[in-house]
Amino acid sequence: MAKKLYVGSLSFDTTDAKLRELFEQAGTVESATIITDRGTGRSKGFGFVEMSTDEEAKKAIETLNGQTLDGRTIVVNEAKPQEKRTGGGFRGGRSGGRRF
Repeated sequence: MAKKLYVGSLSFDTTDAKLRELFEQAGTVESATIITDRGTGRSKGFGFVEMSTDEEAKKAIETLNGQTLDGRTIVVNEAKPQEKRTGGGFRGGRSGGRRF
């Protein structure tokens, strides 16, 4: 079963392909994705890599955490499930209308 890893402190110049290439040293990479800003398309400085097995994911964490990629020391650890978001948005989650 694939294991998802969080990769932080990435250079804004790092591409999906460079990330994949680095993680292939630890095993089979199912996917490698840099997270980008929707408005600008610019990297947010982190991404996710899916390794094909738990063993390969563990090897990637042990060997690649603290390594340098594109001049930055990267952080690699197991990805945590995304927390459910509440409200937010333009109005802070409130319904429209006037207040009296």
